Amino acid sequence: MSRILIVDDDPNIVRTLEILLVSDGHEVRTASSGEAALALLEREVVDIALLDLQLPGMDGAELLKCIRDRYPGMAAVIITAHGTIATAVETMKEGAFDYLTKPFSPDQVRHRIAQIEHVHRLQREVAGLRRRVADLPFPEFLTQNPATLRVLATAREVAASDATLLVGGESGTGKTLLARLVHEASGRRTGPFVTVDCASFHESLLESELFGHRRGAFTGAVEDRPGKVATAQGGTLFLDEIGEVPLPLQGKLLRFVDERTYERLGDTTPRRADARIIAASNRDLEGMVGDKTFREDLFYRLSVVELVLPPLRARPEDVLLLARELVGAYARAHGRSVVGWDAEVERVLVGYTWPGNVRELSHALERAVLLAPGSTLRVEHLPRRIVDARAEAPAGSESLPTLAELEEAHVRRVLALHLPQEEAARRLGIDPSTLWRKRKKYGL
Repeated sequence: MSRILIVDDDPNIVRTLEILLVSDGHEVRTASSGEAALALLEREVVDIALLDLQLPGMDGAELLKCIRDRYPGMAAVIITAHGTIATAVETMKEGAFDYLTKPFSPDQVRHRIAQIEHVHRLQREVAGLRRRVADLPFPEFLTQNPATLRVLATAREVAASDATLLVGGESGTGKTLLARLVHEASGRRTGPFVTVDCASFHESLLESELFGHRRGAFTGAVEDRPGKVATAQGGTLFLDEIGEVPLPLQGKLLRFVDERTYERLGDTTPRRADARIIAASNRDLEGMVGDKTFREDLFYRLSVVELVLPPLRARPEDVLLLARELVGAYARAHGRSVVGWDAEVERVLVGYTWPGNVRELSHALERAVLLAPGSTLRVEHLPRRIVDARAEAPAGSESLPTLAELEEAHVRRVLALHLPQEEAARRLGIDPSTLWRKRKKYGL
């Protein structure tokens, strides 16, 4: 239950709202002006404020700005008459959670309060999850998924070495982020992290991009130019989409991987570069070896340590965790007031399969944040294809897991490993006493 402040100079509306909210178990405080409300807020902590737009002295819009600046964690709902709905909508751009139009029904009030409490619960849950992931191998890579955590732990173990890494996984799963985190955890962290997107260049241009060229090596080569291999000296060379490198160039790349020597295009003078190599691909390189489209010796030289990131559909417990972080980041970047989403958005986010993985989730939420006029994302702010995919789900798929159900499934998976209680608690990011309570709660 919440502590709610009603700010309205109409005693009948105040009394009606007070009776309704107290009967639902909420604590209620009242004020008849903006000045009185601010004086009360200096003495007491309030979760939700219901603000009449037309107040004597300081109006509701001015009061909202003061609340937003002084009490950013408080949610505000504007109460307005029909003639001022446009003004109420403007207040949502200034940070109001929503608005109520007079006359309103008890169900409308209850619905707004329930939405706010849902967002507040989500914020608390994610804050707790964020504290727990702070001790993970790479806390910047947000995940609770056991398979992904094992990949991160392996990456952390080998980061300090100069071993060549091959990172696999579908597009959008975070391969570039993982490569950068390995670099930043290595002894080469003060050196450059240089990325080459092997899928972006024609064969001759890719060779020049990698190894550089001499003036006159090809049409348009008007001056000597170092390649990314030379630029990565002392640091890490990240070869993204390595499966797109043409066969003739794979031999030259193998030489560099083996010997750290190379020749610029149009030159015969051997050169050396000291760079760690991390390669990534969303293609089945072993299958390409079998098809003779990728050199077997290069594959084995690149995959000294092989890491494969699971797709987002195999990490359902991560969807809301990532979504919360992304919404907050995009709200800050675009100067928006969005702080959460309603229950229908949560059902869509958890129920969608995310074929584009984290990248698709990121793009969808950036769009939603830009379209949301207030503090709450609603289903109409999401891309239509995502909402329609849920609507078109086969019969029997309507029952989507809640965050609590996902947590229970995660606890069950860890306990199925038959680990000691302390180790199981460590993997879950909680203390043993909390794990004991969760086992009791879930009948485990």
